Amino acid sequence: MRIPRRTSTLAATALLPLAALALTACGSTGGSGSAGPENGPVTLSYGIWDRNQVPAMQKIADEFHAANPNVTVKLQVTPFKQYFTTLQTAAAGGGAPDVFWMNGPNVKLYASNQQLLPLDQTISTGKLDLAKYPKALVDLYSYGGKTYGIPKDFDTVGVWYNKALFDAKKLPYPKDDWTWADFQSAARALTDKSKGVWGAAAPVEDQSGFYDTIPSAGGQVIDAAGTTSGFGSPEALQGIEFWTSLVKDGASPTVQQMTDTSPGDLFKAGKVAMYWNGSWAAVEYNDVPELKQTVNVAPVPKGPKGQISVIHGLGNVIYAKTKHQDAAQKFVAFLGGERAAQIQAEAGAVIPAYEGTQQAWVKAMPQFNLKAYLDEVPNAVPYPASKNTKVWTTLQTDILTKVWNGQVDAATGLKDLATQMDAALAKEQ
Repeated sequence: MRIPRRTSTLAATALLPLAALALTACGSTGGSGSAGPENGPVTLSYGIWDRNQVPAMQKIADEFHAANPNVTVKLQVTPFKQYFTTLQTAAAGGGAPDVFWMNGPNVKLYASNQQLLPLDQTISTGKLDLAKYPKALVDLYSYGGKTYGIPKDFDTVGVWYNKALFDAKKLPYPKDDWTWADFQSAARALTDKSKGVWGAAAPVEDQSGFYDTIPSAGGQVIDAAGTTSGFGSPEALQGIEFWTSLVKDGASPTVQQMTDTSPGDLFKAGKVAMYWNGSWAAVEYNDVPELKQTVNVAPVPKGPKGQISVIHGLGNVIYAKTKHQDAAQKFVAFLGGERAAQIQAEAGAVIPAYEGTQQAWVKAMPQFNLKAYLDEVPNAVPYPASKNTKVWTTLQTDILTKVWNGQVDAATGLKDLATQMDAALAKEQ
């Protein structure tokens, strides 16, 4: 399954202007719904954006209804490209879905403007144990000391590789404990200009790229409080130059070549030997017969400070103005439980966030080393975000594209990015 929430387009599209959302903020975090028991039938709306997950989400809704006959859940599916724009309009009019999907780049914006219900009561009455979810995701959906989203699923990043291209060069496949040096060496050895084959793809990609290598070098994109840029550090420079060196060496296509033909398509066509991609790619490659037995995945290589992947995933949240607060909290507690996670795992589309339920996803495609994605979770870092992520990710894309193209050297570009990003973050406070 390829969901646009997880790539660089995630942070660059569909985010709400801070001022616009602030104008529609609720007067209190308690919302306008009743926190007490509700009498009579209740219909909850559940906003999601991925049609591939509708069967699993419907099954979850049906099982919840069977256990709670007075509560019916109706799915509202909005394509991702329109999802947050539609949500903004609905929230402004007081009519957002009772429960809906949220992602990392947006959660602090909605929480800080009191559009989301704090889930302390949901966690308590639903007996949810936050230790059952990856800590990085719990942190991602926390703001001001409160939890605003219950992790639904997650994705980490791995390196997909073409076994046939490795075999042709008589190179060993990547191992679980490989290093940056191993990756760079393999990329150069696999490059065959006479055949139009590159050893790796190095696009200007955040989640499946420099968001992984910067922390692996010991740096950070943004501090934990979401107030200060980390791009100005020597470690960030090292994480960026990991990628730009591949382009300079000719081991990766240029930015223009990857604009003409996406790196993902080059990989699927056998023109790129190694391609960093998220766990969502497994279903995509599994559905292509000629790739199903030709490609496999390894964990990201170890950098100077370790083998670190960024982790992202969806959270289920409650609209602060829901008129059915009690029912919504019961539903979100059910969504956050083991049974709902099992249903998602069996569907195979995503890795459920609930501890101990991920093996069904791994077993669904046994020809791939999908365990690599799970092994990365303990050391994973949260997806970088602030109250208004879009402002600085736009700067990030603009400046780093110039760095990749050689229009500005990396050290100068990153210093400029850090300065502009800090200024943007200061306006959020």
